[in-house]
Amino acid sequence: MDAAADEALVVAGCAEDQAALRPRFTHVVLLSAPAERIEVRIAERSDHPFGKDPAELARVMADLREVEPRIRRTATLEVATTVPVAVVVERVRAHCGLT
Repeated sequence: MDAAADEALVVAGCAEDQAALRPRFTHVVLLSAPAERIEVRIAERSDHPFGKDPAELARVMADLREVEPRIRRTATLEVATTVPVAVVVERVRAHCGLT
């Protein structure tokens, strides 16, 4: 996070104490998708088992309802990931001045 001013640093993730780090970031981008789309993506992926267990899926959906709204309030941009990946990338790059 202490990258030179002319370098971009991108961090992905979510944690309970992330609010403490928020002032160190210029941009916070929320990548979102409807619950139904997330369920389909979890069911169809083959490279990661998390979420396939009903209890894990319930946790994902609970986090979506409870955590996503908090992130949305502080995000400088929200991008719905229902569009092609290239569009998501271009929107994020443009928002961060990386085009």
